[in-house]
Amino acid sequence: MPVTVEQLLSLRRSNVESAYSERDTMLYALSVGMARDPLDRQELNYVYERRGSLQAMPSQAITVARHNLIFDVGLAIEKMLHGSQVLTLHRPLPPEARLLGDHRVRAVHDKGAGKGLLIEVESKIRLDDGSPLFDIWNLYVARGDGGIGGPATQPPGLAPVPQRAPDLIRSTQTLPGQALLYRLTGDRNVIHADPDIALSLGYRVPILHGSCTLGIACREILAGVCGHDPARLQSIGTRFTAVVFPGERIDTDIWIDGTQVRFRCRVPERDAVVLDFGECRISPH
Repeated sequence: MPVTVEQLLSLRRSNVESAYSERDTMLYALSVGMARDPLDRQELNYVYERRGSLQAMPSQAITVARHNLIFDVGLAIEKMLHGSQVLTLHRPLPPEARLLGDHRVRAVHDKGAGKGLLIEVESKIRLDDGSPLFDIWNLYVARGDGGIGGPATQPPGLAPVPQRAPDLIRSTQTLPGQALLYRLTGDRNVIHADPDIALSLGYRVPILHGSCTLGIACREILAGVCGHDPARLQSIGTRFTAVVFPGERIDTDIWIDGTQVRFRCRVPERDAVVLDFGECRISPH
């Protein structure tokens, strides 16, 4: 029996415990390209604990309180896409912490039979002392599950990037094995590791995680705009628009307007925009 709108809207989990360590923090930073130059002393602060105070990348929050809220309720998971994601931080991410999380389906938008559902999932994460740490909004596109009687509404959208030339373009050369490294942060989806499964789904090789590409964009914004001060980054969000194959170069276009930063990520060799509608809020110096 297909899932119903009422079932989806009733999905919630409260006080979900999770934790991460300094080792997880260093592994995450390495997995999105920090310290490719091991003599870069600013980036070394994200991967080496003996330089005083280990720093955590803000985008690591995406990985530390994962949930499977909508993945075991009867949706056609093999046809589901991750559409958009917005992370809002209430304080800098500590290098290690114990967490409590509340997760819920916030809204369902029915595009109709053969067109799919848009499912909004909201997570509010706090430290184990109750202090708010970060919120995550995710939009999932359930392509195989439309026409179940939900409202034909639209979720909130992200604004397009400016039409003018970017203020900065920063390049990252990904590694052929980068998806195998990034999956150790928690996303073990086989499409990022198994060549045979990737081929069966139409990809020539296992694809890079979209959240890894977002982490790469975060790294470029930290380096290019924030002077490697992770406390300045207050929010980051994007729409996932195309896949990256490990080993490709990613160019991050960045527009700066005071405390508002816009960005997109491109794979120039394929003329493919892989992240779009990127927006980031930073604090003043």
